[in-house]
Amino acid sequence: MDFKRAFLAILTTIFLTSASLQVFANDDVQEEEIHGTHDDHSTELEKEEFNPSNMIMHHVLDAHEWHLWDVTGDDGEIHSTSIALPVILLDGGLQVFMSSKFEHGNAVVESGGNYYKIHHEKIYKTDASGTLNMDADHHATNEMPLDFSITKNVLSLFMSVALLLFLFLSLAGSYKKNPMAPKGLAAFLEPLVIFVRDEIAIPNIGEKKYRKYMGFLLTVFFFIWINNLMGLIPFFPGGANLTGNISVTIVLSLMTMIIVNLSGNRNYWGHIFDPMGNSMPWSAKGILYIILLPIEVAGIFIKIAALIIRLFANITAGHIIVLSLISIIFVKESFGWSFLSVPMTLFISTLELLVAALQAFIFTLLSAVFIGQATAEHH
Repeated sequence: MDFKRAFLAILTTIFLTSASLQVFANDDVQEEEIHGTHDDHSTELEKEEFNPSNMIMHHVLDAHEWHLWDVTGDDGEIHSTSIALPVILLDGGLQVFMSSKFEHGNAVVESGGNYYKIHHEKIYKTDASGTLNMDADHHATNEMPLDFSITKNVLSLFMSVALLLFLFLSLAGSYKKNPMAPKGLAAFLEPLVIFVRDEIAIPNIGEKKYRKYMGFLLTVFFFIWINNLMGLIPFFPGGANLTGNISVTIVLSLMTMIIVNLSGNRNYWGHIFDPMGNSMPWSAKGILYIILLPIEVAGIFIKIAALIIRLFANITAGHIIVLSLISIIFVKESFGWSFLSVPMTLFISTLELLVAALQAFIFTLLSAVFIGQATAEHH
């Protein structure tokens, strides 16, 4: 099948490209220059006290490089090994370079006559010496260029989309060859597709209209589920917290909002702007609408906010709990705590497998419910 072979080639290309991105290691650990009053991220040669908060946020948030592991060299210093990712900035023209030039935040990068420094995974314009101006709360106040970089989450997004295309094109190709008895990957995917159709789409949208929205519902379900599972894998190409990134959940929820409101019929909009209907004359309900109309309009956005926060909070919380349990061993600096920490981590990680599917189901279900409410006929 030509399409299948084409996307297999795309998937292979993406994997080889990401794998061949420059893998770099920091050859030495030097003390970072202190700028202003801020010294929270200076690199010291002596042993520092373990900070679980910094470690957890480092793993949960997005990054301009894909950290793989740390190793201790013969000199006793820690060397970080990461996959460098493309940095793409719009600042008086397009500035493109690899994130390895930042040397894990220790170096200033010159590009197009401008100087840039990365701080807390945000890129700032600086002078040649990399000076960051800090406010009273230790936040950098330097100008920030528009950042369109291929970050860790963006690369994870590309890989998950390639995987989705491969899965669905394989399923379509299997049905073309043998529509009666799917085999292999199609035999695994078919029950899931039927589940979305029979348990989510038809009950909430109706048999007459559900087909129109099946493509969206299937895409959302598998996209969230696959990325949730990839986030549970502790090594490349997993480990990115894509569905725990609020920007991603906002975009997914806005897509649902757009589809719901574009599909809304007369009954749907009538319920929002004339919720009392013909139950009383306008002279009486006009006063009530001063209170009711803002609530009804706000309800459009409250539904979307519920989708955004539910997915973001649940996925991020799972990552934080697992990392917190592991941190106990290093905070207490005792091997004995591993007998409590490791079993609890395994239990939560197993629970996260259920949560990964559950959150995909809930998001898809609520999307179908909102679509059904918008397209329901007046009775």
